[in-house]
Amino acid sequence: MVVGIVVGSLAAVFVLLVVAGAMLKEAGGRETTTPVAIPTFEPPERATREPVEPTRLPTERPTRRQDTGQDSDRNTSQNGDDQQTVNPPKQVQVDYSLKTNSLYRSTGLPRLTCRAGNASIYSHSQLKALILKTGKCMDRAWAPVLERVGIQWSPPGYAIAPVRGRGACGDYPSPGSMVPYYCPRNNTIYASTSAMARGNGRQIGYGDIISWHGGIISMMAHEYGHHVQNLSGILGSHWRRHLDSSSQSGRLALSRRLELQATCFAGMWMRSVASSYPVPSGRRAQLFAFYSRIGDHPGWPRDHGSPANNYRWFRQGWERTKPYQCNTWLASAESTS
Repeated sequence: MVVGIVVGSLAAVFVLLVVAGAMLKEAGGRETTTPVAIPTFEPPERATREPVEPTRLPTERPTRRQDTGQDSDRNTSQNGDDQQTVNPPKQVQVDYSLKTNSLYRSTGLPRLTCRAGNASIYSHSQLKALILKTGKCMDRAWAPVLERVGIQWSPPGYAIAPVRGRGACGDYPSPGSMVPYYCPRNNTIYASTSAMARGNGRQIGYGDIISWHGGIISMMAHEYGHHVQNLSGILGSHWRRHLDSSSQSGRLALSRRLELQATCFAGMWMRSVASSYPVPSGRRAQLFAFYSRIGDHPGWPRDHGSPANNYRWFRQGWERTKPYQCNTWLASAESTS
């Protein structure tokens, strides 16, 4: 899972995702946890809370009015030539806050064709190619969702190593970890294919829980969720709240809400490509079981949410499919523990 790291004005933050015990194997069993968490929030007609900044819609271009024959539509130059008035581009007030972010006013992800094929998670070249391919699908899914509400979109970068590497926010994977991370400093997702598939140090790999590539790709969708949080200002607003918090428990609570929201976004994306990827009912059950086994475990920091809540929020994104229904910032403390 992510590490949300901001360098310069934001100090580096690394948060580890802990995977269940070394004896867990690929799961495809029945769902056993409680129903999904549902934030008690409806998107407002118009964001009114701070902070807001005027932003030009990326897709909006100056357009000329049709000639109506009215003087108000034309100006006359000094030489007598008619000049047509150009309408100024629309301005959109973008809310970058946590609870009423403009992202929550947008629609769900479009249903996309994104076929995964039969890539093996144990082959670096195959898994890397699949990560980059599905990353393009995530671009196509999220770009219109952000742009629709005036949030400027740009794609993340990827650095995918067979074993390990060093990026703008530190080593990947970090020592003793197997998780990928997103670095806001350069908007790049870093990952080690061998660490994700086979583990690293004392941490087992995702492949020890689910050998189907959908598990790792859903984790990459989680990292992409952090990119969405960064573009929409949620990541920056979270970090300011983090710095203002006077207690470690308060900071961990903020981290869990951030991570569980990214997990919810991952569920949204997996659902958007379910018919073409494909994710049939058996694989869906495996994904749900996978998310019920990852998260914060005894002896590790409580920064990503319990396995039960990781399951709930992944399933929330899968079943509810709208950004505002991934608003963990208005959810109960119990559902984000």
